Amino acid sequence: MTDKELFNELAYKRKNVYENLSEQEYKEMFELCDEYREFLDEGKTERECVEKSIEMAELHGFKNINSVKQLKTGDKVYKINRNKNILLAVIGSEDIKNGVNLVGAHIDSPRLDLKQNPLYESNDMALLKTHYYGGIKKYQWTAIPLAMHGVIFTKEGKKVTLNIGENENDPVFCVTDLLPHLAKDQMTKKMIDGIEGENLNILIGGMPVKSEDVSEKVKFAILKHLNEKYGITERDFLSAEIEIVPAFKAKNVGLDESFVGAYGQDDRVCAFTTLKGIFAVQNPKKTALAILVDKEEIGSTGNTGMLSAFFEMTLAEIIEKINGNCTITDYNTTIENSACLSSDVGAAVDPNYESVYEKRNAAFAGCGMVLMKYTGARGKSESSDASAEFVYEIGKILDDNGVIWQTSELGKVDQGGGGTIAQYVANLNMDVIDCGVPVLSMHAPFEVTAKSDVYMAYKSYVAFYNNR
Repeated sequence: MTDKELFNELAYKRKNVYENLSEQEYKEMFELCDEYREFLDEGKTERECVEKSIEMAELHGFKNINSVKQLKTGDKVYKINRNKNILLAVIGSEDIKNGVNLVGAHIDSPRLDLKQNPLYESNDMALLKTHYYGGIKKYQWTAIPLAMHGVIFTKEGKKVTLNIGENENDPVFCVTDLLPHLAKDQMTKKMIDGIEGENLNILIGGMPVKSEDVSEKVKFAILKHLNEKYGITERDFLSAEIEIVPAFKAKNVGLDESFVGAYGQDDRVCAFTTLKGIFAVQNPKKTALAILVDKEEIGSTGNTGMLSAFFEMTLAEIIEKINGNCTITDYNTTIENSACLSSDVGAAVDPNYESVYEKRNAAFAGCGMVLMKYTGARGKSESSDASAEFVYEIGKILDDNGVIWQTSELGKVDQGGGGTIAQYVANLNMDVIDCGVPVLSMHAPFEVTAKSDVYMAYKSYVAFYNNR
């Protein structure tokens, strides 16, 4: 063996997925990503993602767990929490006390939320006040077409669902920005201060009613429109959940269509591949679970975030419906023998901003699914640091099943960082590692992923479910 051959055998080198795909795999990849783009267009909010997930699950034979009294090997069930979480399960042939295989992703994404009392008039225009949700660069949300999604309850208790701006003939909305001719002061500010949160106000109308009896004529015209079309009044906004999201559709990016560009790929790219992964499971040994959660972008708090008891309560219900009861010992044994892939995105090296990455330990678009042993910031703070044993176990499963993967951390050590749901799963006493798709322009209104990495994430979850 020459030194070159020996070096190639001893040294580690990441692979480019596209250079290692067969013609059949290329076909599967493009078909998967066509379906993925449809998923993104139909699920721009947590509620919409859950609705779409239920539709997909039922087509694959899953039933609502509330309709099932007893669970046996091969059964497929799902559980909903407040229309913002879904947990899916395929019951395995082994005793559930041997542990479950869990993949967890989140379905909330950075956006603008309407305030509770949002509508006002200024300078003969009607606008809506917002409060941004999650970590955004505020300037990216100005001067782009926006859509309005959400639910409002009328005084009589009627639920009204809004989805305005997605159809070709729908109006869209926007946050206006200052023209460069008058932006001297604005452009001398730091980028973080260039657009203030209180100025992310949505333009919603500008046509006044022809009346001398009303002072706010444009606001009155908007209220009349909302009442006539949807039966709602201004008071109904007090209890509403209205999310403002980019109005554009998911697109193929590049002349070779090698990328997907869309809003909300963090983390719906992992939610979609998680769903497709559990749908591919047939007669597993260990019970397979998939959970899609809310509120990750703001700390996983609340009764729909990973910090809620939803997962624990549903797992206990599954154990009880398998065994006839669920003792605390059975539950604890199940948890400690279980393993989780925290299905969340990583940061792909951006050729325009290479200086913030330590490239030996960074993810590259097109080089496969990314395993992140730890996330966090400032010395791995707020991170789950997977053990060597578990990293080896997952890596071997991926290798044995032809998955091309890479490892990464989130930028240079002192540059920044971030967190996922992994730390909260680990707190339950379960092995967990972050595992997902590298993303370009993360948290922007238009994020970019390589189709090869989407495909490898899907293959990763299938391999994990079927082989651990």
